[in-house]
Amino acid sequence: MSDDDDWFEKALEADESDETEDSLFENADADAPLGDSDSGGDDSAFADSVADSGRDDEPFEESGGETPWGDSPGGENPFGEGGAGADDLFDEGFGSAFDSGGGDEFDDEDFESDIPRIDLGIDGLDEMIQGGIPHKHLIVTIGSAGTGKTTFGLQFLHHGLQNDENSVFITLEQSKEDIMATANERGWEFDRYQDEDALAVVDLDPVEMANSLDNIRGELPELIREFDADRIVLDSVSLLEMMYDDQAKRRTQIFDFTRSLKQADVTTFLTSEASEDNPYASRHGIIEYLTDAVIILQYVRSDMQETRLAVEIQKIRNANHSRDKKPYDITGQGISVYQQANIF
Repeated sequence: MSDDDDWFEKALEADESDETEDSLFENADADAPLGDSDSGGDDSAFADSVADSGRDDEPFEESGGETPWGDSPGGENPFGEGGAGADDLFDEGFGSAFDSGGGDEFDDEDFESDIPRIDLGIDGLDEMIQGGIPHKHLIVTIGSAGTGKTTFGLQFLHHGLQNDENSVFITLEQSKEDIMATANERGWEFDRYQDEDALAVVDLDPVEMANSLDNIRGELPELIREFDADRIVLDSVSLLEMMYDDQAKRRTQIFDFTRSLKQADVTTFLTSEASEDNPYASRHGIIEYLTDAVIILQYVRSDMQETRLAVEIQKIRNANHSRDKKPYDITGQGISVYQQANIF
């Protein structure tokens, strides 16, 4: 691995100044779509950078309707041998989104598996998952601005750190300083964990990351193993998706990137902006088909015009879970789900 490609170690050792020579990716394209914008605040990056980008209403239109991904290179199934087919993907994705279930019941089938399980660290939500999330799963939380996606990711890492699990937070939206301050304000002691080499917080420009994605994708599994990480958060995958104007290239790049995360043998948590038209779909309609678990965060308004935050588990492979929609709040201690309550 060359010094120029060692993006991860450079990120960890980078000086906090904003001088040009300290950039993680010296060869970034200055004319890339997002330029040098610096978004701030939880879940607010799309407010300015995506205003005119629109949304792909038919994300799989180019595939001719045969599979969600069209023709993969070499004619191979992009999900590997034994991977999910189009019907499975749609059944597990949008199909379950509209199945509200009955009460707090779980799926009838009991999964008997030796796969280790972990908790997310969200009170109430963990109780909605029977046995916990399978270790090394790829998880995505989809929600609009202000629903607490970044807070969810930080709380997920904090729970792991409390259980002696090394963790990595990669942010494409905020600065490292903002992420550390947000966590420390909630008493999660990210400074201490960082000093103990149990935590790495890396802020990357999404344009630079897209320009260097081939190198990052190849190096990420090895670098994560060297850091001995158990949990990793990427906030947010939507900004990375925006870097590709061509839909076919976008889904190929994101598929390859998520596959590299799978190869890293780490439980990965992604955040994604929700579609403006469908709270159960991501902005580009891709990432929910590539992940093992999908959690929906959304605003719900009653007939009395009262607005509440609600969480719903859309799918978790190899785990039974409640399909109820439950209210939650974002407090100074993080996210709490009222598992015994109902919406309105």
